[in-house]
Amino acid sequence: MLVPVDLTSVKDVLAQIWTAATSPVPSPAQPVVLAAGLVALAVVLVGPVWRTARHVITIAHEGAHALVATLTGRRLDAIRLHSDTSGLTISAGRPRGFGMVATTFAGYVGPGLVGLGAAWLLRAGYAVGLLWLLVALLALLLLKIRNLFGLWSVLVAGVGLVGVSWFLDEPAQAAVAYAVTWFLLLGSVRPVLELQAQRRRRAARQSDADQLARLTGLPGLFWVLVFLAVTVGALALGATWILGPVPLSA
Repeated sequence: MLVPVDLTSVKDVLAQIWTAATSPVPSPAQPVVLAAGLVALAVVLVGPVWRTARHVITIAHEGAHALVATLTGRRLDAIRLHSDTSGLTISAGRPRGFGMVATTFAGYVGPGLVGLGAAWLLRAGYAVGLLWLLVALLALLLLKIRNLFGLWSVLVAGVGLVGVSWFLDEPAQAAVAYAVTWFLLLGSVRPVLELQAQRRRRAARQSDADQLARLTGLPGLFWVLVFLAVTVGALALGATWILGPVPLSA
């Protein structure tokens, strides 16, 4: 039996979400912003917590591969997220050339660049809009997830963000948005360091850096250093935007 859908109610909900997402909200007090950063830093540094939270970075990593593959004209076939925090994005197209290089490069720098974009939105006052934007991006990602653990990971992240965006008040939403942004910025650096540690043990011969080495002729270490420069640069600039004075126009 088909259950009738009240289109008016759906439109009202969407209108409410749009209004919340496009309305600037006051930035939290500086102690709240700093506390959010310290919490994110602790998550990144404490091993057992990091092993769970790292799934968020993997989602951003594989999402970046998928986005760049699509933008460069490759056909995106599947995204898989695994319980060991690894992931795989499968796209079809030329095995070499700019599209393949850009797609491979995007993964490790993706979380930091997403964090940098989030910091820009926070600086403009759109903390709630950032949360809803992340929900929308996760919903798009779901369309290409092809394994159960990946579906579970993205759904848990999405439901969590929806809960924060719908049920909490604006100050709490802003605090969560700052914590998520700090985590993306800080959490983007550690996987690059872990990658090089694995490469020294010869345990990551199929890593993005080594694939880029085969595609470009430049050594894998060069690409690790580029990943590190981009992620640390995004962290530095994002922190400046988050902690600096808010522009008068914001």
